[in-house]
Amino acid sequence: MTGRTASRIEDYAIIGDGHSAALVAATGSIDWLCLPRFDSGACFAALLGGAEHGYWRLAPIASPRRVLRRYRDATLVLETDIHTDDGVVRIVDCMPARSDHASVVRVVEGITGRVPMRMELVVRFDYGWVVPWMQRAGDHLHGVAGPDAICLATPVATSGENLSTVATFSVAAGERVPFVLSWHPQFAEGRCGGDADDAIRDTEAWWEEFSAQCTYDGPHRKAVVRSLVTLKALTYAPTGGIVAAATTSLPEQLGGGRNWDYRYCWLRDATFTLQAMLRAGYRGGAEAWRDWLLRVAAGDPTQLQIMYGPAGERRLTELELDWLPGYEGSRPVRIGNAASTQVQLDVYGEVMDVLHQARHAGMAPDPTAWALQRALVDHVEEVWRDPDEGIWEVRSGRRHFTHSKVMAWVAIDRAVRAVGELGLDGPLDRWRALRAEMHAEICERAVDTDRGCFVRAYGSTELDASLLLLPLVGFLPPDDGRIVRTIDAVTSELCEEGLVRRYRTGDDGTPDGTPDGLAGGEGAFLACSFWLVDALVLAGRREEAEALFDRLVGLCNDVGLLAEEYDIGERRLVGNFPQAFSHVGLVNSAFNLAATPQRTAQ
Repeated sequence: MTGRTASRIEDYAIIGDGHSAALVAATGSIDWLCLPRFDSGACFAALLGGAEHGYWRLAPIASPRRVLRRYRDATLVLETDIHTDDGVVRIVDCMPARSDHASVVRVVEGITGRVPMRMELVVRFDYGWVVPWMQRAGDHLHGVAGPDAICLATPVATSGENLSTVATFSVAAGERVPFVLSWHPQFAEGRCGGDADDAIRDTEAWWEEFSAQCTYDGPHRKAVVRSLVTLKALTYAPTGGIVAAATTSLPEQLGGGRNWDYRYCWLRDATFTLQAMLRAGYRGGAEAWRDWLLRVAAGDPTQLQIMYGPAGERRLTELELDWLPGYEGSRPVRIGNAASTQVQLDVYGEVMDVLHQARHAGMAPDPTAWALQRALVDHVEEVWRDPDEGIWEVRSGRRHFTHSKVMAWVAIDRAVRAVGELGLDGPLDRWRALRAEMHAEICERAVDTDRGCFVRAYGSTELDASLLLLPLVGFLPPDDGRIVRTIDAVTSELCEEGLVRRYRTGDDGTPDGTPDGLAGGEGAFLACSFWLVDALVLAGRREEAEALFDRLVGLCNDVGLLAEEYDIGERRLVGNFPQAFSHVGLVNSAFNLAATPQRTAQ
């Protein structure tokens, strides 16, 4: 088995089919693939370990002199051109869009010369744990272990070598060599192979049709369209749920332990995602997301979770996989997410706000939506004074976080608006009185009297980047002195090289020396940096906003993708990848900059 060198996060590109996604390195290696769903066990997990944990590499035998890659226009068909002394070869990668079975299609094209190539296929089901039984059946190679089965179809002769499948071949200018890897349950007969060129053409056409719907025509349009394509790639097609990222356990600090599973759907993403989709002309995708939200949020409001599985699953038990050494030694590797059981009051405001936006956008009303919202509002009335774990899912105990209180206020505010503006039924006077009471308490208890700015939690002196959202959700106008001072304080105390950190780590006296109950640090949070762009736009500071936005777009990798965070010291992306929240921020900030700034009415 040939050794591998770990790739930087920005060296990866994503391909996907609406059910799952793969990460393809610039080396020609697929190092992460979960089939048949985003949150299924990985059959290639080298991203979080080494070659022994599974990968699929197509590359020249000789060392490359140069590698250039791109997506075909605004699609999710990836092309990687590898230049060697023998010539130039192109690898075309895709996962067929909306196929009836999960598969990865790869085609090696000769561009110039004749290039000797090598294929290495190491399948390891269940996150690099299970070695399948591989055997040939006619022109196909089959692998089976437990509930999973996989099939490789290619005209190239393969052989076994040290529990892997390898092949050597050469490709000359004008030649094309296809490889199709398909998954199916081992107990059911699967479809193997298919015409690779047809699959690529159909996938390219599908993505071109999707991208053509984008109505944005402002600066950085290419980055906006790529972000929208990425959000679609992270959307679980059967339900409309959008996972936060395609990966788990990519570290927020290299070598650290802040490694989380992001292959789930967070409710708080709803407000920002729906806004981005509607602004860009994607009514159908926005409606699918709205409908997913209604389905998963239905039921007892006391059981509302902050996140769900792609199909609405509630039980997301967190486990550590001790056989995986982690990305660049960043342990532990986790699957599942214990934050799914936390109490976070802000989700009620986000659900109310996203449904309020949907109504104002003219979406076809759902007859169950207002009944659900009434139940949520009743619950907020009972619990808004309680502490919670907050937007950042701290593991240091519950506090009266300012952002949580403001979003609880948003829940009541949107209910008031629904009755007053849209004529829905509800106790308008009672809700107005409650809204005023909440607003007064927050302004009294969440403002640092010495600095005159909002702080992270009642009684705290610390800042938090989520405070940038206060003017965006309409809690106070952007020219209110407390908001102006909050923006300035965040810029002064949480920014480094213009990028925003969520909060300071290790400096507020919690038992283990961190404000969130976790050891180690993290990078600058890209979604928060886009929130600063938005806050600056609302405050009329366009020159600052445009400069920061340009800097953030410049952090995208060569194919336009962003991770969750950026390590300023190491000059590289960190955290799970690609990150939906970062790309949602990019889209919304682009629209905010392109539009005439308008204040959100209180």
